[in-house]
Amino acid sequence: MNISMPVATGLAAASLFLAGCTGQGRPQAASSAPVYKSATARLVDGSGNAMGTATLFETAHGLRVQARVEGAPAGVHGIHLHMVGRCDGPGFTSAGGHWNPTGKMHGMKAPGGPHLGDLPNITIGDTGAGSVDFVIGDGRLKDGDNALLDADGAAIVLHAQADDERTDPAGASGPRIACGVISGA
Repeated sequence: MNISMPVATGLAAASLFLAGCTGQGRPQAASSAPVYKSATARLVDGSGNAMGTATLFETAHGLRVQARVEGAPAGVHGIHLHMVGRCDGPGFTSAGGHWNPTGKMHGMKAPGGPHLGDLPNITIGDTGAGSVDFVIGDGRLKDGDNALLDADGAAIVLHAQADDERTDPAGASGPRIACGVISGA
C-alpha cells in the first residue's frame, strides 16, 4: 500500500505537469500562446474556370503554402505569391509583381534572392493535377514583419512555363494562366 501512494502521487503530479504544458488545466495569458492563422485561395483560369486551391498557414516555422492545381497543362510551371489581391483575367496582371517585402532578387538559385513570393516549381502530371507544399521561413500572413496580407491583399499565380529560379523579375516563367485571391487570416 505504501508503494501505491508514491506512484499515485507521481501520476497526479505528472498529469498536472502535462496539463500545464498543453495549456489545459490552468488559464494562460493570451500573449503567451502562439496564434496560428490561415488563408485560402481558389485558383481560376482566364475564363473563370476552377483550377485548384491554395491554403496558407502561419506556423512557428514561417508561412506554409499548400497548393493543389487541377486542369492545367502537363509539365513544370512556375507558381508564385503576388503582392496584390486581384485576379482580373485573362492575363492576371492586376495581381502585380511577386511578393517581395525584403527587396531581394528573383529566384531561389539567384545571388541576392529569393523574393518571399518565390515558390518551387509545380509539376503537373498527365492528369492535369499537381501540388506544392513549401514553407517561407520569413513570411507571415497578416501581422508583423513580412506580412503577406496588407491593405491591397495578395494572390497566388500559376504560370505557363517553368521558373528558371534565376531570372529577375519572374524567372522567365511565361504568361499567367491561373490566379487566386488569398483571403482569410
